[in-house]
Amino acid sequence: QVQLVESGGGLVQPGGSLRLSCAASGNIFSIYAMGWYRQAPGKQRELVAAITSGGSTNYADSVKGRFTISRDNAKNTVYLQMNSLKPEDTAVYYCKASVRNAPSIWGQGTPVTVSS
Repeated sequence: QVQLVESGGGLVQPGGSLRLSCAASGNIFSIYAMGWYRQAPGKQRELVAAITSGGSTNYADSVKGRFTISRDNAKNTVYLQMNSLKPEDTAVYYCKASVRNAPSIWGQGTPVTVSS
């Protein structure tokens, strides 16, 4: 089984930055991709960024050029660096691990609020 713990959310002013972290534990060798999703009030959960075990990344159009997903294999941690934040980035951010031969695992979510 895989467990995920997210951290790094909070309140930030427009134009500011935050870095989210997602630490994985357990059967980490079964993970083939990890991603960050977000869900704003009244909206569906959407993909923000993802990274595969091979290092390939993809981003939602709305965050390209502002957000960067990365990983530290030694720490079993995936990061989401968020720059030039906008009020529309306000949401609960969730980490997801795609696992071989098993359902995906979700973290508990960390709230991000972009407001002056």
